[in-house]
Amino acid sequence: MEKDKIRTVDLFSGCGGMSLGFQNAGFDIVAAFDNWKPAVEVYKENFDHPIYDFDLSTDESKEFINELKPNLIIGGPPCQDFSSAGKRDDTLGRADLTISYAKIISSVKPEYFIMENVERIKKSRILKEAIDILRDSGYGITMTVLNASLCGVPQARKRFFMIGRLKEKDDFLMPYINENLSEKPMTVFDYLGNSLGVENYYRHPRSYKRRGVFSIHEPSPTVRGVNRPIPAGYPRHSGDPVDVSENVRSLTTKERSYIQTFPKSFKFNGTKTNLEQIIGNAVPVKLGEYLANCLTEYIADKKLKKYKNYGQVRMALEPESTVPNNVYSS
Repeated sequence: MEKDKIRTVDLFSGCGGMSLGFQNAGFDIVAAFDNWKPAVEVYKENFDHPIYDFDLSTDESKEFINELKPNLIIGGPPCQDFSSAGKRDDTLGRADLTISYAKIISSVKPEYFIMENVERIKKSRILKEAIDILRDSGYGITMTVLNASLCGVPQARKRFFMIGRLKEKDDFLMPYINENLSEKPMTVFDYLGNSLGVENYYRHPRSYKRRGVFSIHEPSPTVRGVNRPIPAGYPRHSGDPVDVSENVRSLTTKERSYIQTFPKSFKFNGTKTNLEQIIGNAVPVKLGEYLANCLTEYIADKKLKKYKNYGQVRMALEPESTVPNNVYSS
């Protein structure tokens, strides 16, 4: 299977970070699905293939997706119930969409799937339930937590990924994932140079026990769904490289999309509140692209091995030549 023929569907796509990453790596994204109109509208403006505003918890979704005949399903079910920024309670209802995702995979049975979520999902009962569904459906599973700054993203964002292939052994993709990791974290300066016009910037902390000022010469902290200006009377943290009075500002909405590795040409239209949430929820484009390239390498190696084995079998089955040894003798 060549990568340009891998029909891919993105579920819970948001504005399309994972879609764009896989598209950049040569995969054929045939459709996307999400159920939040502001994100759907942003997606529509940036891709030629369709996105459907659809409730993926319904049985109808399985039938619809099955008709698309995907070889690969990718996506990140909503993570608020697991997130350190949320209530960390997987009984609130949104976590059930992780089960919906697993059931769609189980029903449609694409050859491959990739699911993204926050690192904290590893501790949830929901993940175990989803894994049981997928294993019972015949998938070998690779699970890993990736630091985006080692995958071409200038952001210390840790995310959980589960990758499956039908009738494959567990951990099949780990050699490719580990082999391609960068030896050092990518900084904001590595990715954007001096284009932000500041040496240091403000990212509002969850509590003042944490630092709020960061240098462009380190990876950005996780881009979250909120973006606040520097509050009056901000108490300098011991970890802040400079005081907030020293040419420090919050990043703009568009600048935060660059940290998420969206290209400058990507269109973000909507209210500021919605766009901050859309950008914060997105899978960084280059992180999606990183996994797509790992999968491409794996598929290419499997294909090469198949042809090598075919050649060996063919040689073993063909009879020895009946041409006399001295046919070319003078």
